Amino acid sequence: MEDAITLGRTQTAAAVPEAAQHPQALLELAHGEARQSLLTVHGILEAILPSGELAIYEAGGGSTSFLPIKVLHRAHVTVVDIDEDQIRNNDYAHQAILGDIQVHRFKPNSFDLVICYNVIEHVPDVEAALLRFCEALKPNGLILIGAPNPKSLSGVVTKYSPHWFHVWFYRHVRGDKKAGLPGHAPFPTLFHPLVTLSNLEAFAEANGLQMIYRKQYESPRYPEMRLRMPFFANLVDAGAWVMNFFLPGKTDVRHGDYHVILRKR
Repeated sequence: MEDAITLGRTQTAAAVPEAAQHPQALLELAHGEARQSLLTVHGILEAILPSGELAIYEAGGGSTSFLPIKVLHRAHVTVVDIDEDQIRNNDYAHQAILGDIQVHRFKPNSFDLVICYNVIEHVPDVEAALLRFCEALKPNGLILIGAPNPKSLSGVVTKYSPHWFHVWFYRHVRGDKKAGLPGHAPFPTLFHPLVTLSNLEAFAEANGLQMIYRKQYESPRYPEMRLRMPFFANLVDAGAWVMNFFLPGKTDVRHGDYHVILRKR
């Protein structure tokens, strides 16, 4: 087991401040496919997770929770993140560990839910991280993954553009003035092969995981752009429409993100 610094929290699940528990991630999403899919994820978690206090492992923990209030209210949340600034920004975890999700190990059968949201695209060895998740998960436990689609328009642009362009986009298109500062997105994106949804699906099947929810959806960046910069958004939408017209099947290059829920058999 890797050495890690534990930054302890003394609050109990019931004592987490209401503001910290509010699903700010959901409220910050413009109305669209991303928001609707996250609502569906919330419904599945509320329906399937066992009653009583939950043990949740968040692999890579920023300042915003993607969990529904009803789940967060009765959860003991453990966060592992390699970035000390991200650890400091997290105000809802009960235990915060400065460590690497690729190598950090918990006792087997420790958690009801592992959540890895907007993280695996930044990880060099996604397979190692996923195997650690499986090991730490209880039987019938769930893994929630939210990630970008590397084969989408935004995924291709992200993969082949320099990091300074990502920072510019976050600051000037999304309006995030803190973008690129320590502890704030965007972070360098690596796109390990397992981030591709078909490869992730094959990994799940080979490792005793049942995929119970799988949804590709339009990246939330599109509705954000339509609200903030409609002319620029119209140009991007037109370009996407042309690409979709020439691509086979029902491909939509605007499907820039996905949600996946896996259940341990």
